[in-house]
Amino acid sequence: MATVELRFSALPEHVRTARLVAAAVARRAGVDESVLDEVRLAVGEACSRAVGLHRRGGVTGAVRVALTDQEKRFLIEVEDEAGLDTVPSTAADGDQDEDTLGLAVLTGLVEDLEVTSGAGGGLIRMSWPVSVDALAV
Repeated sequence: MATVELRFSALPEHVRTARLVAAAVARRAGVDESVLDEVRLAVGEACSRAVGLHRRGGVTGAVRVALTDQEKRFLIEVEDEAGLDTVPSTAADGDQDEDTLGLAVLTGLVEDLEVTSGAGGGLIRMSWPVSVDALAV
């Protein structure tokens, strides 16, 4: 089980890099080519959400992305350091709508999705199957 880990400052320009790395690692792990766009989009959405939560809450910590090649699944975790008080609870300034839309996009892209939030931050865990042909190589 190999893991690639990225940590980046919560700046929108780093989201593109995370997407590119995720697609490259997913391809190498054996994720089917037809699913790579979904992986790229899902990582972009999860990282954009984390960056938004950091910026909204004035959090200076890093966003962490872990890409793990498991035996039959490719797992991606996107972790933010924004506490529960930065997760939008009212739509007064549109933040809740943006957050809800982002989570809806993730739900549509990823079959195996888990979203959790706590006082120390949030975690989005996503996984995709690895093709059987890739395992034989």
